[in-house]
Amino acid sequence: MNNDIEEILFDRDSIHQAAQRLGKQITEDYAGKRPLVLSVLKGAYLWTGDVIREIELYVNLEFIKISSYHGGVSSSNEIELVTDIRTDVAGRDVIILEDIVDTGQSLRFLKDLLADRGANSIRVATLLDKKGGRKIEIDADYVGFDVRNEFVVGYGLDYKDLYRNLPYVGILKKSIYTKD
Repeated sequence: MNNDIEEILFDRDSIHQAAQRLGKQITEDYAGKRPLVLSVLKGAYLWTGDVIREIELYVNLEFIKISSYHGGVSSSNEIELVTDIRTDVAGRDVIILEDIVDTGQSLRFLKDLLADRGANSIRVATLLDKKGGRKIEIDADYVGFDVRNEFVVGYGLDYKDLYRNLPYVGILKKSIYTKD
């Protein structure tokens, strides 16, 4: 797997430091509240674990699964709700934990869904923010790292459901995904 990576962008230690920084900020911002943390599967599961361990508040945790890439290297522009949550979000403060904000379409879909269901507030904590990939204007509230417009894998992010288990985020060599 490591031979498929062109460049390592963020190692385990830097990711851990980013999780500590965001967890501390979330703790301050939500003092006295009990937010609902909504982890977006599959990509954000490692990031979610790191961040919630740094939040010094009572939190509830839910998982939601959406799909827009459908196995490719770019968004299909069609968002599919694969696995919904069971928790009623009406009146709740929700923090979406994302692996990457790229085109912004998935995040817009989620924010609209939660707003339609009556969430009190919706904020986003993302490991990676790829502003160069945006198709719609949307911002994350908490950002681990800004990342350039490259196809990245590792630390939960995948290509064809592979590479999620890499302990870092790296750029996947183009030869890997152009031969398919």
